[in-house]
Amino acid sequence: MEDSKILELFFARNEDAIKHTDEIYGRRLYHLADNIVQNGQDAEESVSDTYFKAWDSIPPHRPQYFFAYIARICRNFALDKLDWKNAAKRKAEIVSLTQEMECCIPDIQRDRTLEGKELGMILDGFLRTLSAENRMIFMRRYWYVDTLAEIAVRYGISESAVRMRLNRTRDKLAGYLKQEGVHL
Repeated sequence: MEDSKILELFFARNEDAIKHTDEIYGRRLYHLADNIVQNGQDAEESVSDTYFKAWDSIPPHRPQYFFAYIARICRNFALDKLDWKNAAKRKAEIVSLTQEMECCIPDIQRDRTLEGKELGMILDGFLRTLSAENRMIFMRRYWYVDTLAEIAVRYGISESAVRMRLNRTRDKLAGYLKQEGVHL
């Protein structure tokens, strides 16, 4: 079923919208959540919460990219669950990813002059400058929270090649942000 038809079911308040969303995107959402929380039950709960939030937010919202919309919701639920479960002790992988990106992304909590949406538009522009493969490697690492090993297998390259591409991409991102007037 196409996304537009699923959205029509949401707008018609037809509960089949959830069923079709789960059939088409359930495994991808579960994988996304499980990469973050690394606990099957918590991943399932994040996916269920995603469906509930989508039900509440569609309508009035009509997302242009349905999967991106629900993936963002799912990722946020998984990160919130991770924060809640590990309030005192941070999960090493998430801390590692955060530290990798600290040199590139400004702290918008500290600097309110750069709004989150503006930063998102700048990041989108940056991603469009990358080759398709480098863009996907970057997204697999920092959006989907895939390990270096998973990315290496997916793209048929070594882990060191993945690490090098990510380092170069982060360096390019820092330069791009500076060029756009974003102070780190």
